[in-house]
Amino acid sequence: MLIDDDSITNFLNELLIKEMDISEELIISSDGQKALDELYNRCILKDECPDLILLDVNMPVINGFEFLKRYNEMVFDNKSSIIIVMLSTSLNPRDKEKAETLNVKDYLNKPLSKEGMNELLEKYFN
Repeated sequence: MLIDDDSITNFLNELLIKEMDISEELIISSDGQKALDELYNRCILKDECPDLILLDVNMPVINGFEFLKRYNEMVFDNKSSIIIVMLSTSLNPRDKEKAETLNVKDYLNKPLSKEGMNELLEKYFN
């Protein structure tokens, strides 16, 4: 699942993921609220959660940190198996520290690269 308000970033990440042929389905949300709604529909109503969430920090409506707070309040099966990785252009170390307190597994700088994605796959999906 890609959660980012930047359509160009989503397009490039989608191309990369399709080129690497690493996903059966790619869910794209343009803001945190739409992503929460999508997760509710998939994870709670259908038990079809994504394995990986790539989350932007700065977004309108609900930013990445607010998304995480609300996500952490959700209750559903298999939640612990979802890997959340923040993607950001922010170099602020406080953002990374804050993300870690909200159950983010990793924090990567944009743009997402093939090397970065391979590292994530090796680290979390072996």
